[in-house]
Amino acid sequence: MEAESEPYVRLATLRTLHRVVADLNAARSLAGTLQAVVEGAVHGLGFDAAAVSLVRPDGDLVVAAVWELEESPMGGPSVLLGQVGSRESWDRLLGVSDHWGTLRFLPYDRGWAVASDIPRWIGDGPLPVYANDWHPADGLLAPMYSAGGDLLGVLSVDRPRSGKRPGAWTREALEMFSLQASIAIGNARLRAEMQRALARLEKEQQALRASEESFRQAFEYAPSGMAITELHGVGRGQLTRVNDALCRLLGRPRAVLRQQSFADLVHPEDRALLERTSAESGRAELRLSRRDGGYQWVCLRNSIVADAAEGPSFLLTHVEDIEDRKRHEFQLAHRASHDALTGLPNGAELKARLARRLCAQPQPVGATGGQVEVAYPQPYGYPADSYSAHAAHDGPEGADRYAGPAHGYGLPEGLPSGLGPGFGEHVHAVVPAEYGPGGEAWSAPFRSGAAAAVDKGLAVLFCDLDGFKSINDRFGHNAGDAVLVEVARRLSQAVRDGDTVARLGGDEFVVLADGIGREEAKDLAHRLRGAIIPPMRIDGRAMRVGVSLGVGWAGCGMSIEEVLQTADERMYDEKRARGGAVRGARGERSHRRAG
Repeated sequence: MEAESEPYVRLATLRTLHRVVADLNAARSLAGTLQAVVEGAVHGLGFDAAAVSLVRPDGDLVVAAVWELEESPMGGPSVLLGQVGSRESWDRLLGVSDHWGTLRFLPYDRGWAVASDIPRWIGDGPLPVYANDWHPADGLLAPMYSAGGDLLGVLSVDRPRSGKRPGAWTREALEMFSLQASIAIGNARLRAEMQRALARLEKEQQALRASEESFRQAFEYAPSGMAITELHGVGRGQLTRVNDALCRLLGRPRAVLRQQSFADLVHPEDRALLERTSAESGRAELRLSRRDGGYQWVCLRNSIVADAAEGPSFLLTHVEDIEDRKRHEFQLAHRASHDALTGLPNGAELKARLARRLCAQPQPVGATGGQVEVAYPQPYGYPADSYSAHAAHDGPEGADRYAGPAHGYGLPEGLPSGLGPGFGEHVHAVVPAEYGPGGEAWSAPFRSGAAAAVDKGLAVLFCDLDGFKSINDRFGHNAGDAVLVEVARRLSQAVRDGDTVARLGGDEFVVLADGIGREEAKDLAHRLRGAIIPPMRIDGRAMRVGVSLGVGWAGCGMSIEEVLQTADERMYDEKRARGGAVRGARGERSHRRAG
């Protein structure tokens, strides 16, 4: 470029500049682009050496590419590769340099401005003779900026092959080249960032696919039931996905379950519990219907699966089979509340049922036995609905009925209607009116006013076996136990559906019959007596026992002890009238009592 004023030289320079700019755009990576920049400055602009210092993310500049026309014996500018200079030192250097348009020229006599941390190499070229000659310590810098004005790096060129300081045309060509280099470096960085982003995206997608496959396998092959439920839209609550274990548990095909929801499958008594169960970390033990018409005890555990952008998207439910555990719980509850020998409710269960039937408030004046809402504690820590599952097995065969699934879902047998919470409103218990020979109503405890017209109530029939002690003494306790079992069976067959037959202890039984009048109670007592008196065959021998019956009445406001004591005294009156065993001086019976 010695004759820069000649038009053909400028045209040749433009052609060369066009070629090196094309090389910049052809580079496929940031490193290739930087190398094309330094090579273009050397081969296209007439310099012997060039270097690019690139701005790092921390702001400092690192020498990222160098090139010289002929490699120097001492290593040349290549020794600068990888060296770092602080941003503050570079800014100061650019500030004290002469401004040649967008270029910065630092003459050798201002070398003091170059900080020690800025990478610098000084060649062994000739010293200047004329003022326009190039000094080996001179420096020409071309800062490169992004479209937003941020510094991308600095292109440093050294030793013009003309030996002269660059003229106007060379400066303009270097400015044009540095501008194109800025664009190329920006594009290369953008491509590098896109490639890194695509690599991250591909990695994340691979991880997502692996996670989805792991979830699919864990979901499909889980040993217990799993279900996914929609949380939004028209399909809210519908099962969108179920695994084979849940299909086997409920005996329903996958296609059928996917058209239903848990609300369609839950037992009617457990529907409120299902609705109360929270979606997040919710847990509930309830019954789901099977294809065969039965119900399966399960434990539902909910987990919300949320999308980072849209929030909760669906509900993951773990369905655990707890049929065996529930059956065991009901068996334990049955054993705690029922007599081990006869299978009838024991004394504690009898008192619990009376407690659920009777409230502490006596019948108010003018009332006629209407309904009054009263709250009661649940016995044994079981809710009313689950309590029914074991209370339904009253009777001599109750303990054996657990061979199959225990599913008592309605009012238990032997549990009168209106016995407390879980079974509707409380029906006030009133002692029925007792009429004299002339048809006039006699007064009765806990009744007054219009309540005297009530003719039905809760009868308590106290049964005590006569002659049982002699069977025990003569034939042994095994025979006595067999007699008690047979008596329990006969009593259970003689009562109405819904009546309670309980073994109070020893040879004493109690029958609760709700909703009957005094005459009906007498008829029931005759039926019970007629059921017990016929001989029974025990171990090949005919054995017979009698029975003394006392009919008492339970009314709200009475204590359980009062109710049982009244019936016991009526039974004792009958026994004494018939010449049976009587109480001793301390009120103890002469026959066997078992606790």
